[in-house]
This record gives sequence, C-alpha cells and structure tokens, in this order.
Amino acid sequence: MSSRKTSLPNRDSEDKYSILLPTYNERENLPLIVWLLVKYLDEGGFNYEIIVIDDGSPDGTLQVAEQLQKIYGEDKILLRPRAKKLGLGTAYIHGMRHATGNFIIIMDADLSHHPKFIPEFIQKQKEGDYDLVSGTRYHGNGGVYGWDLRRKLISRGANFLSQVLLRPGASDLTGSFRLYKKEVLVCLVERCVSKGYVFQMEMIVRARQLNYSVGEVPISFVDRVYGESKLGGNEIVSFAKGLITLFATT
Repeated sequence: MSSRKTSLPNRDSEDKYSILLPTYNERENLPLIVWLLVKYLDEGGFNYEIIVIDDGSPDGTLQVAEQLQKIYGEDKILLRPRAKKLGLGTAYIHGMRHATGNFIIIMDADLSHHPKFIPEFIQKQKEGDYDLVSGTRYHGNGGVYGWDLRRKLISRGANFLSQVLLRPGASDLTGSFRLYKKEVLVCLVERCVSKGYVFQMEMIVRARQLNYSVGEVPISFVDRVYGESKLGGNEIVSFAKGLITLFATT
C-alpha cells in the first residue's frame, strides 16, 4: 500500500491512547478485559484512557462499568453510554467525540482481543509512523482459537472474497482490533457508509483509497468466553451485500 503520512511530529512523551470499548451485554467480560488493559498499559508506562460505550445493555453492563470506574478512577475509565443499540460505527463516532488521546485503539470487549498485543501495536506504529495498525489473524503467527468449522469457513471465505474483489493491501479485513491516529480515524469514519461487520472492511478499503499507511501485527483471536456470539444469518447476508457494494463503488 502506498503511504500518505500525516503531519503530526513524533511526540512519544505526549502520546495518549484512548481505548474504545463498545459493549452490549458484556457484564461478565468487562471486569476482566479492563483489568488486563490496565495491567499491560501500566506495565508499558503508557498514558491512556478506557472509554466504555454501552448501548443500553439489559444485563447490567453499565452498572458493572460504574463499579470499575470507582476502582480505577474517573481519569482512567470514562463512561459514555447510549440509550439503545445503535451500531458499531456510531459507537466509535460517539467514543471519538470524548477521546482525549492522539491515538485511538478499537477492540472487542468480549476477551476475543487480548490486551497483551497492544504494546506490539504501539511499537509497530512507532517503527513506521503508520497511520493505522491492524491486528491480523491470517499472517505470520496469527490465528483463531475456539471457533467451530462453520465459523472458520465463514471468516476465511469472507476474507478471501474481500481480498480477491477489493485488493486492500492488508491480510485481515474483517478484524476489529486496530490502532489509529485519531485524525485518520475521524477522516475514515466520515467516509464510511457501512454498518455492522462490513464497517471494519470498509475502513481498510477507504484507508487504501486515501493512501494511508497500514501496518499489521499478528494476533491470536480467541472466541468469546462468556455470552453469545452476535454473528448470525442476518449479519452474513449484510456482509455479502456490503462486499458487493464496496466492489462496485471502489
């Protein structure tokens, strides 16, 4: 992928990382993911904040988040809830409005994305001054654990079709564990029109169109520990429609 560097100078000592955690029915997972984030980010000496964007979870996720805020402090845990489930893309927009970091990390709150990889993301970004760094399950020593054959086939098939049709210059389009320069994420979100699972794919495709530089870090993706997967038949149909739309318009 060709490279379009942004104009911000290297400001290691001033860098701050805003982690966006969209949640819906994650009361069992949220305490552990927050504990792991605090552990690895504190050990790395990073300046950070964790922004929890709960979409009206009926299982009490917000109440758990409020307890976590009391434990870790309002400077580390920011609660920015919404009244109902409004979609992943709008959750990121909502979180970005409240983020004070010059870098934004997006990840799932269900423990499928391990915070131990975040220092690797940060190191990779520094090495190449990348505009975004994406976790990849399909390159190097990356992998997927805990999925049945159906889920693996769906994911592999979706990624293969995306590679063939879109030629994105990245090995994992459907993943959602990424680090962005804040201004890059703002620019990409403004241009994205997709919803749901297609949103992550479109972000990489738009980055290619705008000549943003993309780095990759191999990650181990682990199926959620608690709760049910939100991938169903409707999402698969939506993904197929979104892929066709992107192919026709990019």
